[in-house]
Amino acid sequence: MNCVFVQLQCHPGKAYAVADALYEREIISELYSTSGEFDLLMKIYVPKGEDIGKYIHDNVLDISGIARSLTTMTFTAF
Repeated sequence: MNCVFVQLQCHPGKAYAVADALYEREIISELYSTSGEFDLLMKIYVPKGEDIGKYIHDNVLDISGIARSLTTMTFTAF
């Protein structure tokens, strides 16, 4: 599994609906509301061998209310 962090910027008033939709899909390990440019920060584990960009596109970015995303790949946990 590849650990990936994704920040989501939501349309005004849509952060809670986006968070609910993510939980319904059961693909996230952790989800936080954040301050600043992005509204949500999630930690997901993408199955080995999956194309990470396609996985996020197909399982996250089709949720209504998401305006923008920023994906951070991880390499080593300390």
